[in-house]
Amino acid sequence: MKSEQPGAGGYFQRDRSWHPPALTPLYKTSVARSPQRAPVSFPHTLSEVTGPVFGHGILGALDNDLTVNFAAPGKSAIGPRIIVYGRVLDENARPVPDVLVEFWQANAGGRYRHKKDGYLAPLDPNFGGCGRTITDAEGNYSFRTIMPGAYPWPNGINDWRPAHIHFSVFGHSFVQRLITQMYFEGDPMIWRCPIVSTIPDCQAVEGLIAALDMEATVPMDARAYKFDIVLRGRRSTLFENRMEGN
Repeated sequence: MKSEQPGAGGYFQRDRSWHPPALTPLYKTSVARSPQRAPVSFPHTLSEVTGPVFGHGILGALDNDLTVNFAAPGKSAIGPRIIVYGRVLDENARPVPDVLVEFWQANAGGRYRHKKDGYLAPLDPNFGGCGRTITDAEGNYSFRTIMPGAYPWPNGINDWRPAHIHFSVFGHSFVQRLITQMYFEGDPMIWRCPIVSTIPDCQAVEGLIAALDMEATVPMDARAYKFDIVLRGRRSTLFENRMEGN
């Protein structure tokens, strides 16, 4: 997400040195997706910098509860129940309000509700795997879900993705959308993942790992994980769509 420069009416330029290169052959799909030419900067149009505007009116009552938002009446998603919460902060550690935060994930067995997901794990009929919320005045967001499972993927002979949740962070204009992934503290699969291994800085990887917060758990119900999203600066969260020059 580009942030507005105070009094300048423009946007901070992206720091591409923090992210891995677009072309990382051990992550095979990057070969086809990486740009073949240097990025070209275009001036922003009026529609790109003035909209859209999100409000709580766009949210459904269960949009931030993935345990029940796709479930039949009286049913719930299968898997360990968790709460994910945190804040969206700008490069100066100030809260960013009214940001649309979207999230999607695999089910507890590691399978997505997508027609092209061919993993053998069963689908959960009561789990859709996606939701959304909007940050409050202090930049806070939270949602309930189940712990996603790890899954194999056809990158190498025996490559697996660690448990993770995808995030889309959408600011106040079309040029303010960023995408990232959140991993879970203590998961040994993180450091074996070919996608994670493209990130050259361990600090950047650690910024993608949510911390277990036992103080925020709900006894006999759900564990809690804290994941702050920092838009820019020295402690910026690593965002996928910056890797490819988007």
